[in-house]
Amino acid sequence: MAGNSTGPIVVGVDGSLAALHAVRWAAAEAAQRHRGLRLVHATDDVSVDYPRPAPTTADLHHVLRMRGQHLLRAARDAAVEAAPGLDPQLELSHSGAAATLVGESAAASLLVLATAGLRPLGRTFAGSVSISAVAHAHCPVALIRGHVAEESPPATGPVVVGVDGSPSSEEAIGVAFEEAAWRGTALVAVHAWDDSFLAEVFEEGRWKLDREAVEEHERELLAQRLAGWQEKYPDVPVERVVVAGRPAERLLDLADHAQLMVVGSRGRGGFAGMLLGSTSQAVMSYALCPVLVARHHR
Repeated sequence: MAGNSTGPIVVGVDGSLAALHAVRWAAAEAAQRHRGLRLVHATDDVSVDYPRPAPTTADLHHVLRMRGQHLLRAARDAAVEAAPGLDPQLELSHSGAAATLVGESAAASLLVLATAGLRPLGRTFAGSVSISAVAHAHCPVALIRGHVAEESPPATGPVVVGVDGSPSSEEAIGVAFEEAAWRGTALVAVHAWDDSFLAEVFEEGRWKLDREAVEEHERELLAQRLAGWQEKYPDVPVERVVVAGRPAERLLDLADHAQLMVVGSRGRGGFAGMLLGSTSQAVMSYALCPVLVARHHR
């Protein structure tokens, strides 16, 4: 796995309530795993071309620095409240949020980012900074959903992992087993096969689709993917779920009752230049539980 497995847990701080939830979650993880905690706030360059008496660029930079320091101190207080005795490092950067977070990820064991909570019209999409950081980070990335009615994300339920047979999926399986072992909870391994696509292909060729045979084949594939990891983590209870349908929909069905969802950074689909698969992006955008994206570097 890329990144530094013994490095600190890095959290992006942007002043939102969701970010404070992410800080608390990361602080508890850092304390449990005996890792350092690094809180990072980044601002983008500001250009001022407004007529006087608008503030100068220097004035705006000063205000942004003051604001950033204030946000970092508030995040530090939240972290210490969640994990007394923790001594977080504070980092204020002016290199832009996405670039800063990707740079920080090189020496981190985990990068933690917040995503927006529920809105009146439903669940919200992951922001551009989160998607960019997940796509280019050097370590696993945890996305923590901001919760309106809870002090922190859920701490009960199983770890759920999506399995599709890709190299990034294999990385996700390893991360998921490790997380389940750390948390002392069960692992639910989900493998979904697209029955609608196969039905269309077989219909086009005027063949008969044996769904039972296909499902049995998919069950065997999942068992093969999990076998070595179950030997390595014999104390982790494993539930295998093989279903027909779109993978993202099946994973999201389980996300509301999980304490962590693990997905790969890229699945089988997508275009050659894309670093994130459609399933991962959908889970990042809609899952209510924390989502951990395992990195796979070719």
